Amino acid sequence: MSFNIGLSGMRAASKDLNVTGNNIANAGTAGFKQSRAEFADVYAANMGVGKNAVGSGVQLANVSQQFNQGNINYTQNALDLAINGNGFFQVSNNGALSYTRAGYFGTDKEGNLVDNFGYNLQGYSVDGNGNLQTGQVSDLKIQTVSQEPKATTKVTQGFNLNSTNAQPANTPFDPADPLSYNASTSTNIYDEQGNAHVMTQYFVKTASNEWDMHVLINGRNPQDPTNADPLVATTPDTTSLVFNASGALVSPATGTTALAAWQPAVENSDGTWSLNNAAPAAGLDLALDMRGSTQYASSFAVNSVSQDGYTTGELAGLEISETGEIFARYTNGQSKVQGQIILANFANVQGLTPVGKTQWVQSFESGEPVRNPPGSGTLGALQAGALEDSNVELSDQLVNLIVAQRNYQANAKTIETESAITQTIINLR
Repeated sequence: MSFNIGLSGMRAASKDLNVTGNNIANAGTAGFKQSRAEFADVYAANMGVGKNAVGSGVQLANVSQQFNQGNINYTQNALDLAINGNGFFQVSNNGALSYTRAGYFGTDKEGNLVDNFGYNLQGYSVDGNGNLQTGQVSDLKIQTVSQEPKATTKVTQGFNLNSTNAQPANTPFDPADPLSYNASTSTNIYDEQGNAHVMTQYFVKTASNEWDMHVLINGRNPQDPTNADPLVATTPDTTSLVFNASGALVSPATGTTALAAWQPAVENSDGTWSLNNAAPAAGLDLALDMRGSTQYASSFAVNSVSQDGYTTGELAGLEISETGEIFARYTNGQSKVQGQIILANFANVQGLTPVGKTQWVQSFESGEPVRNPPGSGTLGALQAGALEDSNVELSDQLVNLIVAQRNYQANAKTIETESAITQTIINLR
């Protein structure tokens, strides 16, 4: 009997050595979770076992993986991802789902987000309008095509006109004569093909609390795009601005003026002007929102300005937020959501089945995956540009090696002692 007990102990110690050796071998594997050998004693399975029964040895009850957090190591690679907290990345290998904590991700030749084995990272994709399709989990893909331009339809600005200014010395207004206006400012705007044009505003004080705002786009009147002789179309579009005694803008009442049917003009090499064929034949409607503009006794200043158009943009980089949104940055200063990474979690992560490549698959014991964006409920947050290190603590594993080795030697000694006893019995005469 002692032979079997000692042999079971040696087998258990060998299993313990194997588990510890595997932990040590993967101490540098990103996303790896260390294992622990769990043992149980063995008793003879019969009705006669009593309280004084001697055991029959040891058995390996389970090899459980420890899913405690590993250290976060920053890599500066934007598509390296680490999970700080609970959850797993969900990846698909031609439809076969697996789960991992190793965040080595990049793009393949088609723009799909894949791990270092070519498995597709999954999450919420976007529709043609850039809206997230939440609830529909699919492979994530980065759109690398150029971003289409958007024509400017609205310019929003806030400025202050100096109430202490006198009326200009020279009249009438002439954009080429700085003495015929009090202040000016310029803003870039865009047509439907992404061509940039300069909208210039000139402010002329006409009376107390009253101003004229003259607007030219590329030096032309935006209200007169179809003049047969473009050289005479340089008279600016003019809007009257009226402020109350407190310096607030009261006319236009809404603070908004429309520069209708704008069709930008371009200057030819011979100095003449012609209509820009890049703009649509009907022109563009451009609204100028000046709500919040004031007239105070301080220098002219533009306090804020924005416009909703932009030129063509090339993909310049990617950013991933803590909640998994993938933002594409373009050379035109715009950004666009490309999708959202989701994480999966299980009621019993110990029940997951390891399949190698630092991946696990669902099992009956693990239960069904619960999928949500990072940061939802008990799920952890994403850290872009970082990887989660293995959670193996080498000092602990080296101590385990010593313990397992001693256990093996002690059980071998048990067999050796039993052999000596048996030999003594055989030698009896």
